[in-house]
Amino acid sequence: MKNFKLINTISGWVAFAAAAIVYIITLEPTASFWDCPEFITVAAKLEVGHPPGSPLHALIGHFFSLFASDKSQIAYCVNVATAIYSALTILFLFWTITYFARKVIVSKGEELTTGRAIAVLGAGFVGAWAFMFSDSFWWSAEEAEVYGFSTLCTAVVIWAMCKWEEVSDEPRAERWIILLAYVMGLSIGVHILNLLAIPALVLIYYFKKYQVNKKGLAIAMLVSIAILAGLLYGLMPSYFWLASYVELFFVNTLSMPFNSGLLTYIVISAIALGWALYETRTQKNDTRAKIAFLVAIALSGVPFLGSRLWLGIVILAATAVLFFYFKKALSNHAMHLIVTVVTMLLIGYSTFAVIVIRSNATPPMDQNGPDNVFSLMSYLSRDQYGDQPSLLYGPLYTAEYKWKPAEGGTCLPEEKIGAPRYAKKPKANPNEKDQYVITGYKKDIVYDDAFCTLFPRMYSQQPSHVQAYKEWAGEPENTVDYEPCGQQQSAQAPSFIQNIGFFFSYQVNFMYWRYFMWNFSGRQNDMQSMGEVDRGNWITGINFIDNLMVGDQSNLPDELSQNKGHNRYFLLPLLLGLLGLFFLVYRGKEGMHAFWIILVLFFMMGIAIVIYLNQTPAQPRERDYAYLGSFYAFAIWIGLGVLAIYRFLEKRFNAKISAVVASILGLIVPGILCAQNWDDHDRSGRYTCRDFGKNYLVGLPPNSIIFTCGDNDTFPLWYCNEVEQFRPDVRVCNLSYLQTDWYIDQMKRQAYTSAPLPISWNASQYMSGSHEVARVYDTKDSTKVDIKTAMSFVLSNDPRTKDQFGQDIFPTSTVLLPVDKQSVLNNKVVPAHLADKVLPVMELKVGSQITKSDLILMDILKTNNWKRPVYIAATVGNSMYNVRLSDYFQREGIVNRIVPVKTEEGANTNTAVMYDNLMHKYKWGGMENPKVYLDENIVRMVSMFRMQFAGLAEALILENKKDSALKVLDYGMKVVPPTTLPHDYFTMNMGRFYYELGKTAKGDEIMNAVAKQSIKSLTWYAGLTPKQMRSASERIQNNMATLSNLLFFADKYKRKQIVSQYSAQFQVFAKVFHMQ
Repeated sequence: MKNFKLINTISGWVAFAAAAIVYIITLEPTASFWDCPEFITVAAKLEVGHPPGSPLHALIGHFFSLFASDKSQIAYCVNVATAIYSALTILFLFWTITYFARKVIVSKGEELTTGRAIAVLGAGFVGAWAFMFSDSFWWSAEEAEVYGFSTLCTAVVIWAMCKWEEVSDEPRAERWIILLAYVMGLSIGVHILNLLAIPALVLIYYFKKYQVNKKGLAIAMLVSIAILAGLLYGLMPSYFWLASYVELFFVNTLSMPFNSGLLTYIVISAIALGWALYETRTQKNDTRAKIAFLVAIALSGVPFLGSRLWLGIVILAATAVLFFYFKKALSNHAMHLIVTVVTMLLIGYSTFAVIVIRSNATPPMDQNGPDNVFSLMSYLSRDQYGDQPSLLYGPLYTAEYKWKPAEGGTCLPEEKIGAPRYAKKPKANPNEKDQYVITGYKKDIVYDDAFCTLFPRMYSQQPSHVQAYKEWAGEPENTVDYEPCGQQQSAQAPSFIQNIGFFFSYQVNFMYWRYFMWNFSGRQNDMQSMGEVDRGNWITGINFIDNLMVGDQSNLPDELSQNKGHNRYFLLPLLLGLLGLFFLVYRGKEGMHAFWIILVLFFMMGIAIVIYLNQTPAQPRERDYAYLGSFYAFAIWIGLGVLAIYRFLEKRFNAKISAVVASILGLIVPGILCAQNWDDHDRSGRYTCRDFGKNYLVGLPPNSIIFTCGDNDTFPLWYCNEVEQFRPDVRVCNLSYLQTDWYIDQMKRQAYTSAPLPISWNASQYMSGSHEVARVYDTKDSTKVDIKTAMSFVLSNDPRTKDQFGQDIFPTSTVLLPVDKQSVLNNKVVPAHLADKVLPVMELKVGSQITKSDLILMDILKTNNWKRPVYIAATVGNSMYNVRLSDYFQREGIVNRIVPVKTEEGANTNTAVMYDNLMHKYKWGGMENPKVYLDENIVRMVSMFRMQFAGLAEALILENKKDSALKVLDYGMKVVPPTTLPHDYFTMNMGRFYYELGKTAKGDEIMNAVAKQSIKSLTWYAGLTPKQMRSASERIQNNMATLSNLLFFADKYKRKQIVSQYSAQFQVFAKVFHMQ
């Protein structure tokens, strides 16, 4: 078919256009939850986001943001950028599928007939559109996240390598390899997932250039792993590691300014690369070319795997020996290509210069403060998230320390001391010279070998993780002996079989295979799962199969059956993909080559990531987005499944008709994916993230301070503050970041119209490594200590203020914070009717240890002296900080104000302010509209608002403001209807308050609805197997508690019909669930 190339090109753009239209009309018109508000803020203002950064994503997002007509449209424009990235992914996927389809359906020397051309194009459309409508990719395409862009980079490099394969015998074919190297370098500035495509790329090269055999295939895979290691553990970290030595010499020895050494190293390495390119290109002197090559590769950091100097020297020495003793080991042409590829990778990697440049401009968001090479290395290596054990060998979760003798007959945990940590020396005055100081050393606790194993998968010692390990793998089976301080002891440890069992049951099956089946078999609902039978499982849509896996599908509770995430594909995408996979296996040499290429891509983007991430249980959200590359590979098989159908039909019918029929049959797969997924992927009309962010801010007095903790109570506020410039006078302070010196620096700076936080500590007192944590000195007769005295004690350098290990001691478990009552009254901290209840001293209880974040929090309260209003978001639990402040909360909605008035039961309620907030100021982001899709994450937050309405109604009733209470209940039922959030315990409370107000008809309506919902749910749970029932125990208990309290209040308010109608059923369930 002579014009196939043109038709293929046009068809690819048709696939792109369809994807772009779908993604743009269904994307979220403003910020989404989790990292999206932060990414939008970073893009809009070119600020520094969380490690390890995504500067290219920010730069292109910034470009799109320039098209916004006003501040409120910036988020939409950045979301559109993601939609375009994702649509371009579909374009390149289409062309990749048609490339493989042509390879396997047209034998060498054969012509591409019209029928085969139709089949090839049909395969492209089916595979590309199946991925377009797949659950995980469609979701990522609608918000300002990096995964759509990252998948595009993967699609481009695979396509570029396929283009190289087609023209590999032409003189300029290597331009495609240079292009993909540049794209890979750029992709690091989005996400490093793209690098995992390297083994598949190497296979394409191997199959084209070499005679295929088992030995050659094994060597090709080893080479691909070496290349991957050279980038992940060589070039990426070690380029800046080498630069750090030059930087340290220039600044500390030569007294030059910060970053002078880094800039010098960049210039030197650029010159070395240029020299190597020239020498290997001109080929004037072989020896000079080899020396230039070695120098350039050394300065790129590639040989210094893991930033190990000795390893880099060994690799370079071995390479030099090969060069000079085996002169044909590597040709000048090969060296030139390698240097060119490394150069392009570094040019792409140079997008991280944006991070350093912007950090030096001290923007309001400057996470980790990577304004120099040392903080940049920490930023890129994600130090703030902590270390994981080696993937090859390490401790299990029951591991005990290895102890070593210390002075005085004691023992200390053995530590492995690593490299020093450098930071900028704080300056007492601006005229001091720049200098780096050591703030500490990288330390790793050494664990007793008795508790260590190969391939450790259960390693976290957090209590919640330990409990989850036991639920997934059972109680530890092994008894191990160890000798702490020479004393023989025994302890339990998981067996290796349990360790591997957890890997397969949780990490592979639950955290990968479940997501895979969501996309190609069906999804139970959109609820986050921790392994429960009724949450987030995969289904088939075929009832007799699903009944066995996740309970009877014929009588599902409404919250499950009516969940928009209840998607059934009847295994069709999976079966078509498997058909494509097996079709390749039986298509001869070209088919097997394609099979291995796609299989390696599928594995590296799926199971290999599972192995690398080594995820702990109880993840804060579902992680399906991490495996988009694997699903992308499977979509290629789905497309090639059309060819299998075509070949079957071709033997029986006309070729053209067979191709058309095969394509139509194949299109059933993207069709069913579209039909099932549309309602839970259409985010148009949803403004919940933006409005919820504004709700935290809107009711705060001018120049307030609000403390937050998690992603979803911080990033939306940052977005509102900075992008939409909503309440820029309010300072949002994240408590988990307040542990770090770089964040305290930022809090001490002006941000827009928000004044610096009142922090009295100087930079040397809070710099990294100083006062990170203090042990609280607590005895039964422990005295209460004034906050000024306590702070002086913990900040002292006197050895008497430290324990025997040199750790800070905090002198009391009760801190006294004196209250300036006049300042409280002048600044209207409390309502007038509470003026006589203002305490002269606040008693702040602290836990067994206190962190730098807690100390800074108390310092702010002390230094502020009630001049600025101080709030803590209602979503911040008491476990997030070690100072008990909840005794002094005044509830004003979804924020709690810290006031010097103590309450014995929960928080005081400022009903006037809270009423104004809930009834007039708060906006609801479309959650009151049943047509707007709210995913489970949003539904959890909506539950908080229902609780606030119920709490305010109760407070108003206590104040005898019954008319206002009734308005609150009516409005609460309007903006948080059961169509948005199914009835729950708080709905039952609202029914109870209707009874209290004498509105029995409304109360009965709610109580009947709640009771029927609970009974329907409990009826379904009662039909589960014992194992399934145990997994759903929390929901069973919630429904039983709701029904029990409903009957109690119905009886209390003389609603006999309610009691008689449901009490018998409650007793039956109590027996079934053994709750009598």
